[in-house]
Amino acid sequence: MIPLSHALILGAVLFSISVVGIFLNRKNLVILLMSIELLLLAVNINFIAFSHHLGDVAGQVFVFFILTVAAAESAIGLAILIVLFRARRTINVDDIDMLKG
Repeated sequence: MIPLSHALILGAVLFSISVVGIFLNRKNLVILLMSIELLLLAVNINFIAFSHHLGDVAGQVFVFFILTVAAAESAIGLAILIVLFRARRTINVDDIDMLKG
């Protein structure tokens, strides 16, 4: 049995890594999307840890809904990324600052 503190420390470390990834790398759009997904997964680990600790399955059910929305968000984000790459030939955030219709 994993103690609650270990799971919360893991969630905090993953959350910190994702925040550092967002702030240090503002150039590559793929790494920004991966950092946002890691941030969401760190929050999900905390939900599951507290759900298991309290003996309530509501947190685990909530995580399933979050993961389905995250999968859809990732698919849409990657589709937008592919369209931008085809149009601009770059995924550098500084070069994609203006969108034209």
